Amino acid sequence: MTVLVVGASGATGRLLVAELLRRGESVTAVVRSPGSLPDSLINQESLSVVQAPILEIDPDELAEYVSGCRAIVSCLGHNLTFKGMYGSPRMLVTDATRRLCEAIRTCRPRDHVKFVLMNTAGNSNRDLDEPLSLGQRFAIGLIRLLVPPHRDNEQAAEYLRTSGSVNGEFIEWAVVRPDTLVDEDRATDYEVHPSPTRSALFNAGKTSRVNVAHFMAELITRDDTWRTWKERMPVIYNKGFSEPGHMAT
Repeated sequence: MTVLVVGASGATGRLLVAELLRRGESVTAVVRSPGSLPDSLINQESLSVVQAPILEIDPDELAEYVSGCRAIVSCLGHNLTFKGMYGSPRMLVTDATRRLCEAIRTCRPRDHVKFVLMNTAGNSNRDLDEPLSLGQRFAIGLIRLLVPPHRDNEQAAEYLRTSGSVNGEFIEWAVVRPDTLVDEDRATDYEVHPSPTRSALFNAGKTSRVNVAHFMAELITRDDTWRTWKERMPVIYNKGFSEPGHMAT
């Protein structure tokens, strides 16, 4: 069985592909440009590369890529440029999530397909009573209006959380919420919590991209980790960047 990774050429997506291959998984990577993947990955037999913007892939072709996959991971995001944040497609993550879920349903897999969505700690899990200060609510409201990528992240997670067509017989999901992303050379100790333990706006923690990749690979390859976090929105911090005294779950 194969793991399909979209956004595979991004800073976190590349690390996830490498981690999955290291664990012996077969991976199909959807990228805009294969040149953004290092030769150490491109040359591996267990990796197949699809070069195409995810929203431009024909639905029938997308269903072919999804067929036979036991997991799909979206590491999609918007480039932090004016065009990337305010240009088209504004709802990249949401629209890709919807199209991938539709492709899964088209294939009618025998077993549930895991769908892992990389998101942000600045997005609340509306299934839980996650406390937000008045100032944070006001700031998030402004960000939602002025920064389209944040609204995109929110709506992608909401689609998985609330869509009756997702929460059925073919798809199980988890939304991974890192805090401020940083680059590290290797995976380190990290903590995973059901909800943020600090303000993502006013007292942000740190999460290394390699730790995000490691945790998402754990979700895909370890059944016990998946059982713990499926249909939830875990928040991941590097060790030491969650609130003192708050135990990981």
